[in-house]
Amino acid sequence: MMERPLPSKEELRRFIEAAPGKVGKSEISRHFGLSSDQRPALRALLKDVLAEGSVMPAGRRGLAAPGRLPEMAVVEVFGTDPDGDPLARPLGWKAEQGEMPLVYMRPERAGQPALAPGERVLARLKPAGRGRYDGSTVKRIGSAPARLLGIFEDGRVKPVDRRHRAEWEVPTGEAGGAEPGELVLAEPLPGRPMGLRPARIVERLGRMGEPRSVSLLCIHVHGIPHAMPDAALAEAAAARAVTPEVREDLRAIPLVTIDGEDARDFDDAVWAEPLADGWRLLVAIADVAHYVRPGSALDREAWLRGNSVYFPDRVVPMLPEALSNGWCSLKPGEDRGCLFAEITLDAAGTKTGHRFGRGIMRSAARLTYEGFEAGGDPAGTRDALLGAYAALQTARDRRGTLDLDLPERRVRLDEAGRVLAVEPRARLAAHRLIEEFMIAANVAAAEELERLGQPCMYRVHDRPSDEKLEGLRTFLSTFDIALPPGDRVRPADLARVLERVRGTAEERLVNETLLRGQSQAAYAPDNIGHFGLALPRYAHFTSPIRRYADLLVHRALIRGLRLGPDGLTEEEAGRFPETGEHVTATERRAAAAERDAVERYLAAYMAHRIGDVFPAHISGVTRFGLFVTLEATGAAGIVPLASLPDDRWLQDLPRHALAGQRTGLRFALGQAVEVRLAEAVPRTGGLTFHLMQGMPARPRGVRRR
Repeated sequence: MMERPLPSKEELRRFIEAAPGKVGKSEISRHFGLSSDQRPALRALLKDVLAEGSVMPAGRRGLAAPGRLPEMAVVEVFGTDPDGDPLARPLGWKAEQGEMPLVYMRPERAGQPALAPGERVLARLKPAGRGRYDGSTVKRIGSAPARLLGIFEDGRVKPVDRRHRAEWEVPTGEAGGAEPGELVLAEPLPGRPMGLRPARIVERLGRMGEPRSVSLLCIHVHGIPHAMPDAALAEAAAARAVTPEVREDLRAIPLVTIDGEDARDFDDAVWAEPLADGWRLLVAIADVAHYVRPGSALDREAWLRGNSVYFPDRVVPMLPEALSNGWCSLKPGEDRGCLFAEITLDAAGTKTGHRFGRGIMRSAARLTYEGFEAGGDPAGTRDALLGAYAALQTARDRRGTLDLDLPERRVRLDEAGRVLAVEPRARLAAHRLIEEFMIAANVAAAEELERLGQPCMYRVHDRPSDEKLEGLRTFLSTFDIALPPGDRVRPADLARVLERVRGTAEERLVNETLLRGQSQAAYAPDNIGHFGLALPRYAHFTSPIRRYADLLVHRALIRGLRLGPDGLTEEEAGRFPETGEHVTATERRAAAAERDAVERYLAAYMAHRIGDVFPAHISGVTRFGLFVTLEATGAAGIVPLASLPDDRWLQDLPRHALAGQRTGLRFALGQAVEVRLAEAVPRTGGLTFHLMQGMPARPRGVRRR
């Protein structure tokens, strides 16, 4: 009997890819009718296809298509989907295997506690589309060991989180192929009583010092989801332009976008015209709801991310670029779908009416803040926009909002990812104009949803707590400034405080103290108003490309106004409390990651200036030292207590100060100081300074040894 020929590599790959789980040499031999004498040739063939990466090892002796999971695997829960069901990923997945699969775990049996993030289980898996699996628990294994994120150097993992000081030793054979200087994830190994604790490297994330490594590090430190699933990418790629049918045609109106010079997506456009007794303005927002439907892969991923995250060198978008930079970007001269708010104001800036609609628009121009400020007006709209803005600003001043002076920093990088400069971001009238137009549209959206009886995801900002107000009252009394008693403090009262100290030596100190006394804004379906803006109701309507809360507001308007079949569902509305908590958490996670990235870039920028002296101010006072912020760059670091003159230092909490009993020296929040840079650690973003107390001030950056 003649032997059947060995299958080709392509035939073998197709067979393994079609198999429901892993396969071994026996299954391959049986399928292709191979004899036992052909086993050596089959082993050689399998070795070749494994080396090429067209199939992957599965278990001890099995094979599977790249990215394919076996029928049973250990998975680790890392979060939940919009329905609250656990999401998991396979343990031990390697980057060379391709995109990490996502496992949707079924709810646990009645009486069993739900799976929690960090928990590991042996799961039975069934394919549910490319890169997706349905999983059911076979056995709970326990919680995951803590993951260590650090730089692999000298056989050790050096942590990148400044809160973790201990290094970890990597025993021989546990480096996982990592090379010195790489950013790695490691897991602790069973410890020993003396010396450094051992750890095993489980994932390599790239080399520190390479372009984009700082933002990559921050993405992993803060757990930012960044790999877009294939299903979401496919849905975005299938998107097409909207048609004018059943939409209001706004293409003849010269709407314009006004954004920063480096903006890549444009999700809001504005226009205004004078009326006999006021102004009419339009705020048109990209119609993201048309493309991101409830329950779709795009919707699941947008919910998971919650918002876009902006780093100096990259954006981790909430939506794929085919939408965020494509069909949902209001590019000049191109037809785009939009939801719009039409608002009428009287001459004093009071809103006299509004209406919402679904339209098709064509941006007349892409303007920049700087160009608009300089008088650029290609669409002929500048005068009307400035007039409407002046009216809105009058109304804002009348209600007395809290407008803290909080300078922002901009990190400029060269093509290699090195820091060229760190500059204060200019605060122009054009920024404030767009801000006021967006606030007007956001208020109108909240009011409209209340009128329609629809659920609303409010943007809420609570008043300062009684404890913080009492601290502010005590602090301000040292400047002979009084606040109203009890809970009668209004934003206008705090605004008057800021106006009173404007231009004085105490201005920065009072600004920073008032900032520390504020509550954090949040998203919630229950309205408590917005204290900082002095508004009884407020929602986010204007950025659905980058904020999931705005997308929910769009869907609620679509449902309430019957603008299409893609409005808010009952299931979504029922999850509003949980979704509000989730998107609040993702927003704070993003803010922390963005701050962290700027701090690490600043540390890298400052690393070659050890010993230089800089003008700064005290931005924090603690029992273990002072925090200082440099005037030129905004770089912040610590002055350790041990570096201060030998004394007994007492913390004055009400006055945010540190006082020396013997020397009589006193350091208070906001105080101008000179500091010498003693240490810069780009790996953690940490900067350490020493005070140059008692020495004459010198120009910024003068070296003094």
